[in-house]
Amino acid sequence: MSKRDVIIACDFSSKEQTLTFLDKFTGRKPFVKIGMELFYAEGPEIVRTIKARGHRIFLDLKLHDIPNTVKKAMSVLRNLDVDMTNVHAAGTVDMMRAAIEGLTREDGTRPLLIAVTQLTSTSEERMQKELLIGASINDTIVKYAENAKLAGLDGVVCSPLEAAMVKDACGKEFMTVTPGVRFADGDVGDQVRVTTPERAKEIGSDFIVVGRPITAAADPVAAYERCMREFAE
Repeated sequence: MSKRDVIIACDFSSKEQTLTFLDKFTGRKPFVKIGMELFYAEGPEIVRTIKARGHRIFLDLKLHDIPNTVKKAMSVLRNLDVDMTNVHAAGTVDMMRAAIEGLTREDGTRPLLIAVTQLTSTSEERMQKELLIGASINDTIVKYAENAKLAGLDGVVCSPLEAAMVKDACGKEFMTVTPGVRFADGDVGDQVRVTTPERAKEIGSDFIVVGRPITAAADPVAAYERCMREFAE
């Protein structure tokens, strides 16, 4: 059994929309991502509801603040029984270490913690001209990944195009969670650094996060099963 998996980005604005969508999956229960829109609309209860239905959950809130604030926020999130959550690697090694401290429960267990390197909507030109980061996007992503590993995190969010270089720098066990995945015959939308599920598998992604190619499909279950075939099976 491969450790690779497809995470569906449930970027809906309400509990009703989300549950109506998840009701379509009468077979295997997909791993789902709850992002800012849904979490801010429905609060922690949406996490409990989806978890009770048997889904694994990636809570994608991308925390980025001073270390103490992130630690306190994570100490709240650790009680939601999510399987994975994240921070921004730009918050520094100290912030990421504080995140782990807050996320770790009294019995020593915790959800997987990963760090966002650069968003897949960010191009090198935007990074350098708007964010004033002089290093190349690849060097920046690898450095952020190395910082995340140094802080003790389990992996990073990066585009599938950078998964191999992250593995080379941080080791094969360091997880790469990769959005920016589109079918070869699909629309890339507002993503810049994208590839297909099959190519993401070849490059070395551990998890792919897929939103609109599944959620906006005429047959979401068939689109999900296609992703699973091309990437995880």
